[in-house]
Amino acid sequence: AGWFRRLLHKPKPSSAESLKSSHSASSSPSSSSSSAKSSSSSGTSLATSSISLSPVSAPDISASDSPRWDKSYDVCICHSEGDVELVEELVSYLEGQPESFRCFLQLRDAAAGSAVVTELCDAVQNSHCWVMLITPGFLQDPWCRYQMHQALAEAPMANGRTIPVLKDVDRKDYPRELRNIYYIYMVLKEKSFKQIRDTVMRYLQELCRSSTKTME
Repeated sequence: AGWFRRLLHKPKPSSAESLKSSHSASSSPSSSSSSAKSSSSSGTSLATSSISLSPVSAPDISASDSPRWDKSYDVCICHSEGDVELVEELVSYLEGQPESFRCFLQLRDAAAGSAVVTELCDAVQNSHCWVMLITPGFLQDPWCRYQMHQALAEAPMANGRTIPVLKDVDRKDYPRELRNIYYIYMVLKEKSFKQIRDTVMRYLQELCRSSTKTME
């Protein structure tokens, strides 16, 4: 009887201790999962940090072995006679850049005594890029259209070589032959000159990259 009485009066654990014990038991799996998560996170972090993303350096288009030198000119400017002053400004800008772009300007660079057709064809074939300054005068000049067709025959796909520049021409009058090529609309002269420069630069850099890949 005595032992039965003692069993009935055995003190029960306090609610605080019970909660503590319960919390301790339930937090155990959670902390192991937290530890696993932390370990996983740290693994991801280490994996990420081990990947070095080195920036792709732009090729040097002026290097002695650059395919840029395979042609006599970087840019051929196709324009009407009435736009000579603007074109001379553009040529001065491009030739004054650090890359010293080589421009073909018909009135300056055409060989005296040679046939116009021959000179225009040679200029197109010996240039990497062709700037078409499309003005009202350009649209009325048969020689401009001839040169435009020669350029399209050389590079029919829009790969950055033909660079149409619209000035004082409504968009609806944009030559149908060039409809698959984006153009530069000249409003601010300085901004358009920079766009032309950047387009030529981009093409020459891509030319160098392609040449390097072919050699590899």
